[in-house]
Amino acid sequence: MNNKKLLEDVYNDFFGVENIKQEEKNEDTAKENIDMKDIFDEIEKLYIKDESKELLKKIVEYMRKYHEEIEKNYITFNITVTANSKNLTDKISEILVKSSKIYDYTESTSKIDLSFYKDINFEDIYNKNAIIVIKDLKAFDLLDTKDKEKMLHSLEENLNKKVITIISDNKENLSRFLANNNNLTDKYFTFYIEEEKYNEVKEHVKIDKNKDSELLEYITSTYEETNLDYDSYKNNLIKSISFEGKIPSIEIDKSLDEIFKDLDELVGLEKVKKTLKDLVDLIELKKKQNLNIGDINLHMVFLGNPGTGKTTVARIISGILYNLKYIRKNKLIEVSSKDLVAEYVGQTAPKTNAVIEKALGGVLFIDEAYSLADKQGNSYNSEAIATLIQAMENHRDDLVVIFAGYTKEMQAFLDSNSGIVSRIGYTLEFEDYTKEELAQIFINMMKKAGFTVEKDALNKVKDLVDEYKNSKNFGNARFIRNIYEKSVIKHATNTKNKKDKKSLTTITKEDISDENLIKQ
Repeated sequence: MNNKKLLEDVYNDFFGVENIKQEEKNEDTAKENIDMKDIFDEIEKLYIKDESKELLKKIVEYMRKYHEEIEKNYITFNITVTANSKNLTDKISEILVKSSKIYDYTESTSKIDLSFYKDINFEDIYNKNAIIVIKDLKAFDLLDTKDKEKMLHSLEENLNKKVITIISDNKENLSRFLANNNNLTDKYFTFYIEEEKYNEVKEHVKIDKNKDSELLEYITSTYEETNLDYDSYKNNLIKSISFEGKIPSIEIDKSLDEIFKDLDELVGLEKVKKTLKDLVDLIELKKKQNLNIGDINLHMVFLGNPGTGKTTVARIISGILYNLKYIRKNKLIEVSSKDLVAEYVGQTAPKTNAVIEKALGGVLFIDEAYSLADKQGNSYNSEAIATLIQAMENHRDDLVVIFAGYTKEMQAFLDSNSGIVSRIGYTLEFEDYTKEELAQIFINMMKKAGFTVEKDALNKVKDLVDEYKNSKNFGNARFIRNIYEKSVIKHATNTKNKKDKKSLTTITKEDISDENLIKQ
């Protein structure tokens, strides 16, 4: 039976719900209709495509008709959800649980989330639950062929039970998983729901309607190039647009001169700037004819405290190496140890390799890399390091790896692993900013936002630096950005009754806020 065709035949003109005479409605039916309206309202609030909303409504309405014996055929709703947001999948499953409970559509109303990172007994799970949500499809790739076949066979054997199955992941992982068994798409998973990322961001920020296409273009162009999960990406973008009042610009490839202009405009970092300029001189010398210079080892270590510009410089290095044709793509993939180390035996190497594969042709930036150090015989961390070392060797012409972290911790990490050290070509030390440099960073931030800063205001910023600089986790430029953001908000409050341009664009001593700054 083609479940999708059956549902479509019943609802050729959707919302053609039978007119049940009012006097025939009992109190339970009336309550159910109210509940269905509430469910439809919840569906409308989902950030999914319009056709996906329509499908969910059809499913709920079919449950009602089956419950009232208007429809005789039971449809097993097996659904794929193409989404980067796990929150969205949770909301969809909650709607289906609620609907199933109201209309007694499944034999129970319990729900369970499954991950291929753990062993799954489908027979037991399908006998105990009404809604089954399968996530983390990438972990399926870590299984050997025999285990994959066994798992897929067990899943297929249970898909005809009175249970709603949802498989959810991003488009790439979902397609790859379903391709392992043609029956899954041809016979079982025939209902599709797609996420609408664009609308979710749009509804949380204030932008002109004529900027809608610009926002869509930005999301389309930038999301796939990040290593962030969608919820983190979305929240960062919403925060940026809300605070800056505009959609970020899509970065375009810059010339080498433009990149060095950006580098020179960075406050401080004189030793780092000199090292990079020397490196560029060496690369350009090597490119000249008739010079027999050996391969240049470009793997790096960045040593420095938080907020000293390590990530910013890594992005600049990516642009430099791309311009000099040392990497194929102007791409920087930022990760931390949690993106490399898995929770279970045998899964760390594939997880690390997946990150490496994504970074090939560009730069892999591993922040707080010292956390990869082998702690109390942690074999998972050692496996991640071994995988990275092999990749640094095997892909030395197609990958640049940068390990970054606090100076003291990174030194201990490097001392513990000679394999990493032997493959490092450059070590860059990022010194803490001076008080004057931090004050200049504050001025630059304000200037970029269209403000000027009074002298008394700047002196107050310097006093705050003196007060907090010896704190355990002093954040350098991050500390200044914190003051900048708090001060702009306070300035908005202080000037809410003013209209003259000078007052609105001038930061005074009274605007400088140290609210909720933490000293440790």
